[in-house]
This record gives sequence, C-alpha cells and structure tokens, in this order.
Amino acid sequence: QVMEGEPYHHFSHRGARQRALSRHWGWHMRLTRDPQVLWFEQQTAKRRSKRGTSVVPTDPWFPKQWYMNNDVHPDLNILTAWSRGYTGLGVVLTVLDDGLEKDHPDLAANYDPLASYDFNSNDPDPQPRYGDRDKNWHGTRCAGEVAAVANNRICGAGVAYNAKIGGVRMLDGSITDIVEAQALSLQPQHIHVYSASWGPEDDGRTVDGPGILAAAAFHRGVSQGRGGLGSIFIWASGNGGTNYDNCNCDGYTNSIYTVSVGSVLGDGHRPRYGESCPAILTTTYSSRTTSKVQIVTTDLHHGCTDKHTGTSASAPLAAGMVALALEANPALTWRDLQHLIIRASKPAHLQAEDWAENGVGRRVSHYYGYGLLDAGLLVQAATTWAGTRPQEKCSVQAVQVPRDIGSELTISTDASSCSQSIRSLEHVQVQLSLSYSRRGDLVVALSSPMGTTSTLVTVRPYDTSQEGYKDWTFMSTHFWDENPEGIWTLRLENRGDDSNTGGRPKGLSSFILHLHGTDEDMPARRAAATTTDECLRRDELGDCEDCGSSLYTHQGSCLSYCPPRYYGRARSATPRDTARVCASCHPSCYTCQGPSATNCTSCPSGRTFQDVTHTCHHP
Repeated sequence: QVMEGEPYHHFSHRGARQRALSRHWGWHMRLTRDPQVLWFEQQTAKRRSKRGTSVVPTDPWFPKQWYMNNDVHPDLNILTAWSRGYTGLGVVLTVLDDGLEKDHPDLAANYDPLASYDFNSNDPDPQPRYGDRDKNWHGTRCAGEVAAVANNRICGAGVAYNAKIGGVRMLDGSITDIVEAQALSLQPQHIHVYSASWGPEDDGRTVDGPGILAAAAFHRGVSQGRGGLGSIFIWASGNGGTNYDNCNCDGYTNSIYTVSVGSVLGDGHRPRYGESCPAILTTTYSSRTTSKVQIVTTDLHHGCTDKHTGTSASAPLAAGMVALALEANPALTWRDLQHLIIRASKPAHLQAEDWAENGVGRRVSHYYGYGLLDAGLLVQAATTWAGTRPQEKCSVQAVQVPRDIGSELTISTDASSCSQSIRSLEHVQVQLSLSYSRRGDLVVALSSPMGTTSTLVTVRPYDTSQEGYKDWTFMSTHFWDENPEGIWTLRLENRGDDSNTGGRPKGLSSFILHLHGTDEDMPARRAAATTTDECLRRDELGDCEDCGSSLYTHQGSCLSYCPPRYYGRARSATPRDTARVCASCHPSCYTCQGPSATNCTSCPSGRTFQDVTHTCHHP
C-alpha cells in the first residue's frame, strides 16, 4: 500500500505490525541494500497530548459542583465523558420554561436563537420578565446546568458546555394545550433535546395529562423530529412527594415518549419532595443535605447561584448527559436513547426499600428507575450501540364485562398472542376505566409472566375524588427487555376504610394491556457488551500497577483523566516506560499543570487565581 503526499512516500506492509516499536528486520535489510533508496525509516506511533488541556474546567465555581467534580462517590461521572472528548458539540437543546437570560455572560456564547421562542408574548425573544420579585429565574437556572460555558472564569460549567442552548418562555402566562403543543414542536429539525420541568399540579389529587394537541406533538416529535430519529423529551418526575403524589397520575411524566428523571440527595437518600412511579427511567442528583451548596448554575441579572434544587434541577443534568451521548453517536433514535439510559444507570448507593430485580436481572426501583445515570457509561455504550429494530405494539383487551372491585380484584390475562411480534419488552401500559367512591384509596399493581411486580399507583391520601379513572393510561418501564409471553396479572386493592364499599358504584369497566417492544432478543446483547478490564497488571492487593499508555493509574485504578487536585504525567523519565500516572498538585491549587505553587490553573473555593503568576491566594 503506498500513500503519497509530496514530497513523501509512505509504504505500509501487512507483514509489519502496526504501531510496532521494534523494526521489521527483513524489510529493513532489503531496503538498506537497495541502491535506489537513499533514506528510509520505519514509522512508529508516537504519543502526543495537547499541552495544558486538563479535563477539569478552570471555572471558579467548578470546585462547588460536587455532583460532577468527584466530591461525592459516585458522582455523575461527567469527567470521564469529557475525557473521551464529548462536550455536547453539535447538539442543540432547549429548556421549556419561564424564559432564558440570553445575554448572561456564562450562556451567551452557547445561546441559540433558533432554539428559542416566547409563546407568552408571541415573539422570538425568550428573555424572562423581571420585576414581580424576579420569580422567573427557573429557565435560566436550568439552561446553565446544561450548557454554561466552561473555562471562561465565570460561574461553573454546564454538563454539555459546548452544546447550543435555547429557551422557550411559556410558563409565565396562561398555559393552554396549544401553547404546550407549539413549545413541544418548536423547530423539530433543528432542536435535538427538549428539557421540561412542569406538568399538572403536584397536589396529590390531580389526574391529568397532555391535551389532544400536546399529545399529537409528542407523537409527531418522536416520529418526524430530528430527521425521523425522534425528538428527545426529558421530563422531571415531579415535586409532589410531600403530598404523597404519584407520577403515574401525570400524563407527561408517564408518556412513553418522555424520559422521566427522578431525584436523589448527595448522600443517596430520597428527597422529601421526590415522587415515585414506575414511569421513572433514571435518576440524577438534585440537592444535598450535608452542605449549603446545592446545584451550581447561572442566575438572573448575570448572576451565579449554588442554591438550585428539586426534581426540576435533576432533569436538565440528564438532558446535558443525553447531549454528550448524541455527540458520541448522532444516529441514535429516541428509543435507542432509552435503552442506553437504562444500561448506563446504576443502583449505586441510592436508598429505597423497594429495589427489586426484574426478569432480566436488572435492579429497579419506583423512586429511581434503574438508578443513578453515569455519563461515562452512557457515552461508552452510545459509541458501540447497534440500532434497535422497529417498535412493535400489541394490545390485549382483558376485561369484556364490568367487574366489581370490592376490597380486592385480580384479573389475569394471557399475552401469548403478542409473542409473535414482541420478543423483548420496552414500555408497558395499562389503560383503565373504573368508578370508585374514593380514588386515592386504590392501589393498582401489575405482575409480568417473569414475576416482576410494578406498582402502577400507590395510595394518595389527598385524592378524595369520586370520579375514578376515565380511560387513564398508567405506564411502567420495569419490564424492559423481558419476554411478554404468558400470564399477566392486574391487582386492584382498597387500602382505605371499609366505607368505600358503600356510596357510588365501584366497578372496573375496561382494562387494556398495551405492550411495546421489539422482535429482537435484547438480553442476548448484554453478554457481548460487558466491559473488559482496562488494567494490564495488578499487585497482590488487586490494585492496578499499569494501565497501559492511554489511561492514567490513580489510587489503584485506571482513569481516562486526572481528577481535581491532580495532574497527568509520565510515571518515569525512561522513554520505554509509557505508563502515565496522576500526580498531586500543590495543596494551594484546585487544578494544575505541575507540582509547584506556580503551576496552578484554577483555585479551590475561597482562593483567587493570579493570572500572571499562576498561583492561588486567599483574598
């Protein structure tokens, strides 16, 4: 094989090992003896790294971003994704909220007017309305979590700090079905990801979802958006925990077209505002009880805050992580992304009594879905993911004649008719019509043929409605990748007082089981996808001693970056030794390029950076 670029001739031979460090003896001799060859040299791979580029951003508030700077274990593993080169470049997101301060110095460089609109005042400018005690800060805060500019000495860094960000002003006025539909279908060929943290009242007594227009916008988004790959809708699961609300009574969160994101505190405990339901797919951090620093982001009046919290803080973090995955693999469909999110979520230290293993061996919880989302795993899985086969849907009408609920009612239905089209499940929906004297007393659970039980709705003590459920659709993600063949069981149970047997009629008039999935055997992919050990040599304690030439050895494990307070360097001065290690910065630095106090590139909280001397000082 000859590659020519004047004045060079580069020959490659299949007999010579690529990246070989020793020369090929036979070819070396032959070329040496050829009188027509004046000079030749076997090319070997040289390792070069960009000078002075650390993965850890130098923004002054990055040391406060505990959920991504390795302060908590595990964090969201954003640094690993960045170290692989993914920062959201080429991805466009928008935040559907109360506006966006587009001229904010930490957002302006990433602001995208094409991903923005004001549906409250019907103009293209999403700038929030000030005054009224400046209550319209929410959209600006959510946007900063996603795409605050990095390494600009302002505030902190967004998860996808090279992505384009827009804002839709829609919550600062009367919200109608048409306003929601317009927002959800804004520029669907330009915007890739929509992040939303709103829905019906989280009062524990509402059952409500998208109207006809918004429902159509979701469907049109996933079928036609993003060039037919499908718009990505990231949704906050809700803040109604203190009202015992359940997110399956929210038709936005429980739509199969949205990725519903739950919340967890830094120490792994459940926030009191967190809602539970089996529509939640994954979880990110939302706040912290052990310190005053919450989520760090941009704020109104060009400000910066470390007090952003709530489920509405969790969803934008997930949206930013999805942007990293889309940069890693822009061909992912809306369903591919849900498959990947499940695979990249880990139960870790998340506290709940209801963790259970489903039929394919994944642990899942009604509070956290499949667990804490890991950006490193997400981009790694995205790069190697083979697309899924088309979505199949199969529905089973399980109730023909109305049934009395009484104190308990169990209905079994055989879904074997679906096993022709669906081998591996994705979303499972239960569409119910029933009348009941006190709706909130009714617990509804569904069990699969593989033995997984998913509680579709829990007791809601404030829901005293006598309306029952009118054609309401519940959704569960807990049966993902299971085989649907066999008997499914729906259980309705009265958990209130016996007085529910009186009053209005209590009857289940309709139960339709909707199974979604694909005809591929998805669990078969999992065996092939297990990660290989990156360590080349371990010591007697099992700690890694050599991670090869592309990773850093740090505290016994292999990392693709050096964490804050460390810098990367060669293990030894001998050229033969290609191993790299993370060495400590000077204690005064937060990030650095060497061991001395004059090698700082950024400072810990409470110190200021001196540009000329590269030192950190107490102000």
